[in-house]
Amino acid sequence: MPRSSKAAKEIEALREKIRRHEYLYYVADDPEISDAAFDRLMNQLKALEAAHPELITSDSPTQRVGGVPRDGFQQVRHKIPMGSLDNAFSFEALGEFDRRVRELTGREKVDYVAEHKFDGLSLSLTYEKGTLVRGVTRGDGTTGEDVTPNVKTIRSIPLTIAPALLKKADLSGDFEVRGEVIMTHKSFEQLNLQQSETGGKIFASPRNAAAGGVRVLDPKITASRRLDFFAYYILLDGRAAKKRLSEVLEALAVLQFKASDDWKLCHSLAEVERYIESWDTRREKLAYEIDGIVVKVNEIALQNELGFTSKAPRWAIAYKYPAHQETTLLKEIAISVGRTGVLTPFAVFEPVQIGGVTVTKSTLHNLDEVRRLNVHAGDTVLVERAGEVIPHVLKVVKHGTEEKEFEMPKKCPVCGMRVYHTDEEVAYRCVNVSCPARRREAILHFAGRHAMNIDGLGDKIVDQLIQKDLVKDFADLYKLSLETLAGLERMAEKSAQNLLDEIAASKKNSLARLIYGIGIPFVGERTAQLLAAHFGSMDKLAAASEEELTGVTEVGPKIAEGVREFFSESANGKLMDRLRAAGVNMKDERAAPKSAKFAGMTFVFTGTLVKRSREEAEALVAAHGGKAGSSVSKKTNYVVVGADPGSKFEKAKSLKVPILDEAQFEKLVSSK
Repeated sequence: MPRSSKAAKEIEALREKIRRHEYLYYVADDPEISDAAFDRLMNQLKALEAAHPELITSDSPTQRVGGVPRDGFQQVRHKIPMGSLDNAFSFEALGEFDRRVRELTGREKVDYVAEHKFDGLSLSLTYEKGTLVRGVTRGDGTTGEDVTPNVKTIRSIPLTIAPALLKKADLSGDFEVRGEVIMTHKSFEQLNLQQSETGGKIFASPRNAAAGGVRVLDPKITASRRLDFFAYYILLDGRAAKKRLSEVLEALAVLQFKASDDWKLCHSLAEVERYIESWDTRREKLAYEIDGIVVKVNEIALQNELGFTSKAPRWAIAYKYPAHQETTLLKEIAISVGRTGVLTPFAVFEPVQIGGVTVTKSTLHNLDEVRRLNVHAGDTVLVERAGEVIPHVLKVVKHGTEEKEFEMPKKCPVCGMRVYHTDEEVAYRCVNVSCPARRREAILHFAGRHAMNIDGLGDKIVDQLIQKDLVKDFADLYKLSLETLAGLERMAEKSAQNLLDEIAASKKNSLARLIYGIGIPFVGERTAQLLAAHFGSMDKLAAASEEELTGVTEVGPKIAEGVREFFSESANGKLMDRLRAAGVNMKDERAAPKSAKFAGMTFVFTGTLVKRSREEAEALVAAHGGKAGSSVSKKTNYVVVGADPGSKFEKAKSLKVPILDEAQFEKLVSSK
């Protein structure tokens, strides 16, 4: 068998395996393998495709995230308009809708499908021979925007549909799937937490964040939003693909689209009303936001007979639940300290019932948001509670008699240490890594695989150590005894000894790992490696001025200020002294360079390497006297390209910088 033919079969087998696991994880919510195992499969595929670029196809799982951002969106006209829905805010209005449907069709009885009204962004997906070729927003209903590269990053949208599934769903030729892009409550909270900590825009709702995530020019931003897609309609040659809407929903499940499992075929208006009432309380438990129930005529022939008004279909209506909003008194603006040390203002309310739940507080995100709302203690505010999402203040309804301006505290309300803030970011921080508010996450980060790599020191063990007041910071880990560890729940003497051995072994780790592990603001793995190589010891790093810090490759003013803030905190200095006393390595014990053949040369790496990690490859360059860069310029000597390269690859080509694949790089390293 020719080599390319063998590779093609291996690549396709891997793709099918990955597609299956994507479906199980992102659609069925029933994963069979770990994230690490999934990543290994993906890296295998990337490596094979890199070796055989002629076999890369647009529907490959590796192509979900596009390359460079685009300049703008292309306008696309819908074959069939994507109309909006009329709304009903009461059962009386719903009854009027039912009466009109029966009068216009001459039917005494009509079956309806009732389903969740997703609060997201409507989307049209076009498939040709089972392959996704286009994703278009609803736009004005007639014309939308082509957002195909962004759509491909949404894992619950299949890039290709197997012929066997198409046959099972009785579909052939080209077809269109319509649905809604949404963001779950969990993803929304994580996004706003991240935005708050980095000084980014705070999103008002999951819908706002989802819509913004689809309509961006850089697909990588879409991918970072962790969006979902729920399908609700199939069009074949511009017409519904089945005779009944209930059959369309069943076909979507067969095609392995994510669709609501909670739709119901109702044989009367009374059944529709019972369905609506049942979800009025249960909707709070959903993983995503719904703002109502959509009611549609089930028979497609009747839908066609009823047709459309100038704005909406006559065969469907959206019943909207009342908004969960109430006014209350904001008694106080207090402060919480997060796991990374960021101080977050939050509102304390006079208790108020919103949607059957007593609400007493909500986050205000950051000082900029407090200023934007112009809110003060003593104001009467309008509060909204949407689903399980933390309630938020919409606006001030009436200012109180005392409008005292809120100010962030100068000392941490938990540990009493000084609070740090720069004009370059919105966040205010407690950088004391021993602060009780930060303790758990600081220890877990310190023990992490990319930091001190203390295997066995997981969440449950750390929780017990903190609850029993056995550790107050990560320096206390080096004081733990066998007797103490063996006394913890689910810790036999053997496992306790194994953990002690791991803790002892971590003392010999590199300085770079220690710098990353202690949690200096803005210092990631790579920056830690650069700082360790430049200063050579923790003492020299701690004493470095901002000018000396910004003299390090890739270290800018923001990182330099983060380092200075960290070491200017006396509690952190004492912590370093205790680590040193415990025998933790505080120096860069890097071996002497193997050679000087790369002296004065800069290598930039992009994409996934197969033989070794990027960090290992960069260390190899340093071992031969060279250095690794993070950006491509005319002064770059080589750009080494692995699987799925980023924009650095394109820039290298435009600047005519020499490009090496992994095999060529390895050959260069081994050459004399």
